Amino acid sequence: MNRKRSPKKKASRRAKPSAPKQAASARSSNSIDDKALRAHLIKLLEGGGAHLKPGEVFADFPEAKRGIHAGNSPHTAWQLLEHLRIAQWDILEFSRNAKHVSPNFPEGYWPSSEMPPSATAWETSVKAFARDLQEMQELVSNPKSNLFARIPHGDGQTILREALVLADHNSYHLGQLVLLRKLLNAWPAT
Repeated sequence: MNRKRSPKKKASRRAKPSAPKQAASARSSNSIDDKALRAHLIKLLEGGGAHLKPGEVFADFPEAKRGIHAGNSPHTAWQLLEHLRIAQWDILEFSRNAKHVSPNFPEGYWPSSEMPPSATAWETSVKAFARDLQEMQELVSNPKSNLFARIPHGDGQTILREALVLADHNSYHLGQLVLLRKLLNAWPAT
């Protein structure tokens, strides 16, 4: 059906901003929102605010209590730390490396021993955790990383989703570590 436009509609149509101006304004608005979103994600990954930072949870954990269960607790501090490290490494590598192969679930995400295997294993794991967390923050803060684009080798995941999953997972298990420290009377006195 052919409909003629009324002169009023033509005039009102001309009064609207041109498409390039609308696109430019949307881009500048989106870039501000993009920067804010990235900043919020970094804060969430770092911890703090409503959650403790990972370094605060790991710091000065008594060596003698790293492999001990508290009551009916299913995991030791060592198991939780290693689980955090392995899962975070997997999420980071999946987010940036198409050739990455995830460990078998669930056994590949937990250490085989309840105790750290050596005197240096705890600190090595803490440093690896901190390094991978920093690398995830760098991936998120890089403006070349499209937070909303599907990860090509995934099945619908985005960097935004992976960052949120990582923050959620870390928060959950760091909370378990805090509780475990308290149950073991290993939380620093305030």
